[in-house]
Amino acid sequence: MTDTTTDPAALLALLHRFSDAWNRHDLDALMDCMDAECEFHAVAGPDVLGRSFIRRDAVREGFALAWQTCPDATWLDGVHFISGDRGVSETTFSGTRAADGKRIEARMVDVFTFRHGHIAVKNAFRKDRPAQ
Repeated sequence: MTDTTTDPAALLALLHRFSDAWNRHDLDALMDCMDAECEFHAVAGPDVLGRSFIRRDAVREGFALAWQTCPDATWLDGVHFISGDRGVSETTFSGTRAADGKRIEARMVDVFTFRHGHIAVKNAFRKDRPAQ
């Protein structure tokens, strides 16, 4: 029997489901991919890690902010890989900022840590390209 908590193929499938949920703007499906004690470190914020959201309720709030900031946000051209209990997704982020109508399009990566077959940490990094 395959252990889906550490099996690279199962973790890769998890990243594909997670990526698809982002593009559907499906918050419940995103949270189904997350560990009970999860963290999300956003691309922007006042701290070294950007803005950190710790535990499920805060992570859910942080994920929802992405669509509030850019209601048409998409993550395209995804490439994902797994190495042990870590994973990476590389995508092109595209969206229109709600605040000023300017477009953002830049390559980004998410670095993941897995625990119990779920995402324990999502640490997001994006190129600092000026909005168009």
